[in-house]
Parts: sequence; C-alpha cells; structure tokens
Amino acid sequence: MNVLIYGSGQLARMMYLAGCPLGIYTSSVDVAKEQVVHPVSKTPLGISLEQAIEDADAITVEFEHIPEKLLALAEQSGKLKPSLEAILTGADRVREKRLLETLGVDNCQHTIIHHIDQIPDAMEKLGKRVILKSSRDGYDGYGQWRIECEENMPTVHTDIAKLDLETMPLIAEKMMSFDRELSLVGARTESGNITFYPLVENRHHQGQLHLTIAPAPQVSATLQKQAQDAFTKLADALNYIGILAVEFFQVGERLLVNEIAPRVHNSGHWTMQGADTCQFENHLRAVCHLPIGNTNTATKSAMVNIIGVGSFSRTMLGIPCCHLHWYGKESRPKRKLGHFNLNAGSYSQLATRLESLTQHLASHDFPLLHQAVEELKAL
Repeated sequence: MNVLIYGSGQLARMMYLAGCPLGIYTSSVDVAKEQVVHPVSKTPLGISLEQAIEDADAITVEFEHIPEKLLALAEQSGKLKPSLEAILTGADRVREKRLLETLGVDNCQHTIIHHIDQIPDAMEKLGKRVILKSSRDGYDGYGQWRIECEENMPTVHTDIAKLDLETMPLIAEKMMSFDRELSLVGARTESGNITFYPLVENRHHQGQLHLTIAPAPQVSATLQKQAQDAFTKLADALNYIGILAVEFFQVGERLLVNEIAPRVHNSGHWTMQGADTCQFENHLRAVCHLPIGNTNTATKSAMVNIIGVGSFSRTMLGIPCCHLHWYGKESRPKRKLGHFNLNAGSYSQLATRLESLTQHLASHDFPLLHQAVEELKAL
C-alpha cells in the first residue's frame, strides 16, 4: 500500500516508521516547494505531485495548514483521508467554533472579531481577561494575544492593527480559570467505528506542549464519558477517517473543548511505547482500511518534548524504559527537535524515572519536570 502525506515534518517521519512493518510505504510532500520527498531523509523522489497522487492508495496530512489548492487536488482524487472539510475545520477556528456550537459541544465562551473596533464590545461581553486567537495559522502559542489588564491593550492593538481581520478574523475567548488541560486521541474508521486512547494530561510552557502524562491521573468516569461523547459528535459530524485529537480545559467535572486537530498529535506521542498500537500505526490502518489496533495501556507514561535544545549527552538512555525519539532537525528557539517517552508500572515509579531524567537535562530547557515529579509522587 502507498500513502502520500502532505507535510514533511516529524509527524510524517513517524508515520513512515510506523508503516514500514506493515508493508505500508509512505512518501511526503514538502508543501512549500510542492515537491515529493522521502519522509525521513527529505530527499526529492523525482516524481511530480500529480504522479504521486495517482500512485497513492490514500492521501493524508501531518498538519492542517496545507495550501487549499493542494488539498483540492487530493480531494478530487477521492483518496483524501480525513476529508477536506475535516482538515479545513481543524485549520480555521471560526469553522471549528461554528461546528462546536452546531453540535452543542461545550467550549469556551467566545465571539468573532472582524474589526479591531469590536474588541471593547467583546471585553464587555466576555470580561476584562480575554485571549485573542488568529482564526488560522496559529499554533504553539503563535497568533495569540492575551489581554489581562487595560495596561497591555495598546501593545495588543499595535500588533492587531497590522492584520487583515476581514480576511482572517480573530476569535476572542473568555480567559478561563481551569484546573488542567487534557486531550483525547482516538481513531475512527470509514465504517464509523471509534477506538479511544485514554484521556491524558498536558502541561504547557509559553504556549507549547512540554509534558504529557498518560493516562491522566484522577480521571473520573464522568470526565472520560464527556470527552468520548464530544469526540464522537465531532468525528461523526465530519465523517472522519483516521486519528483525531480533541483538546479540553477541565473546570471541575466539566470539560470545555479548546481545539481539535485532524491528524496525529503531539499529545499522542506517548503511545509509541505506552500503548499496544501507537497513534501513527492506527492512523495508517484507518486510512488504508485495515483493522484498528488495540489501544490498551499496560503502563503509566510520560512524554517530554525536547524544544530548542541543540545537543546533549545520551546518558539518560540508561534509565529503565526511557526512549529517545530524535527528529534530525536543525536547532532553533521554540522548535520541537525530539521527545522522550518514559514508562513505569505506577505513577510513583514514573516520578522516580522522570526525576532521574532531570539529572541529565538542563532545568531551564525543561522547566516543568521538577513540579511534575513532586505532584506524581503525591498521588
């Protein structure tokens, strides 16, 4: 089987590696150059995009922000999975919010901003603490502006005044006081069967995911059901095929959808060692009409992103059940360069192994680990 992946970053790389044992061959598209490349080496494969589309059994994406003309080519072939609608919904917060409202899925109170003069009215409606989010092209904390007091309004206005809000409006959201951030990753087949991984807890620093704990500690049956119900409504409405991730804010025993990602997701990287079948393999299985693999977890897991760190010793590989996934990318600030997966039989053992990991890493590069260790020890 041949799968063509729009995008040539680390997610395409990990799908390639997951597909090899199944006899699924994947190639990637560098969408900026419209060039077909090998997902690991990035070497051009010497075939046109049109030929790659014709040769593919299925076409999928590793991120949402694909030029629409390329998505249209894939859609016309009848091979794009998930669908064009699903990808465009994940790429556009306005589409996403409208879908959530249509389905009655709880999400953050918000309003849509088409002109900078609408911001005062939005603050009157939502409160004095508001977060403004670009409707497209925002990720890892980019394309977001926080208004936490009137004093930072001039700076925000200066930034936003440069934007074409008629073409790309903003979402103004009430800045929530929430207990923690969770996400649910699941796979849906073309026939509508859905398989879930457990809810996981995500910890962010400066707008980027730094740490995932799986399964999330202290998740009630009520929370798990809310997450699965929201996921099912969204996946069914989009007639979704493949891996989908839904991010939530937890407020007491209530979950609010933050955003959806129509692809394999950073908060699912722990599945590479922590689940019977990882998210990358299950995505390929779904788009290739193969049975979905078991998503059971036998261990507690932690995924630690390596961000902006060019090099370090590999001595941490002596820690039991510590796995390094290096992406082979050039280092620069805020760039995801790899991740660690750690596994353990209990949260206390996971805390011990995370603590061991901190002894090999600079604390300023991994600022959330020490607090996570203490909280896991207390469970």
